[in-house]
Amino acid sequence: MAVDGNWNLTMTTPMGERQATLTLSSSGGTLTGTQGADGNSAEIFDGTISGDAVNWKVSIDKPMPLTLEFIGKVSGDSMSGEMGIGPMGSFPFTGTKV
Repeated sequence: MAVDGNWNLTMTTPMGERQATLTLSSSGGTLTGTQGADGNSAEIFDGTISGDAVNWKVSIDKPMPLTLEFIGKVSGDSMSGEMGIGPMGSFPFTGTKV
């Protein structure tokens, strides 16, 4: 599947642009992998894939404990969508396959 592999993400947040790395693997409709930023890495969870639509969540503890929810679409070697930050709302993200 085109989503499998390593990605560089750029997330627009209330604190400015943030960079992250993402490693994804798909099996059927399930998406698994790890996401890292600022020297920390965490397993993604609740990951799904259907056609070009991808969804996953990741829990972070810096700069504060939050669960981020990503809802996006993959098109070739690029990805874009919205990142939900709980009560702070949703913000755009983009990704490029490495």
